[in-house]
Amino acid sequence: MAAAEIRRPRADATRNREQLLAVATRLFASAEAEPSMRAIANEAGVGIATLYRHFPTREALVDAVYRDQVSRLTAGARELLTQLDPPAALRRWMDLFGEWIATKNGMLDTLLAMVESGEIAHAHTRTELLEAIDDILEAGRTSAELRADVPAEDVAAALIGIFTVAGPPEHEAMAARLLDLLMDGLRPCACGRPKTAE
Repeated sequence: MAAAEIRRPRADATRNREQLLAVATRLFASAEAEPSMRAIANEAGVGIATLYRHFPTREALVDAVYRDQVSRLTAGARELLTQLDPPAALRRWMDLFGEWIATKNGMLDTLLAMVESGEIAHAHTRTELLEAIDDILEAGRTSAELRADVPAEDVAAALIGIFTVAGPPEHEAMAARLLDLLMDGLRPCACGRPKTAE
């Protein structure tokens, strides 16, 4: 009984932290401006003191959300490859990347300040994301389902371009069409090339 009583607060604390992360991620993705800490606590159904107990500053919360999203992206690449063929895994990963970009919108000012101050190592994050893309590309090269001549850097640049012009929710359909076009270009086939005269 004593051991259970000791474990229960830890479980509650873990649950509260996960709930706060999930709510903050959702609000950051949907907000046009950075939501207040109180708004995040209210949406999560906890007191502001609970929020500050887990995340003493806005920067601590932004850092946790940012790292959680990067972790989901990098682990997601490997997980998707266990469930889907490489082209399907890459297309689904592109959607996850778009969700990550959307999450950054509501915490952009704080995030940029943290990158500038060195609190978040942007170069390290970039390396992690490129490795995730390359894991899927390599699987596709091995199975001959994805082109062998496209580096991860080019895919990342294309994704950033797509979500720059088609990022907001109202452009979701456009983003999906552009991502499908990008996938067409990554397949090793003659699709869309003019036929030679017979």
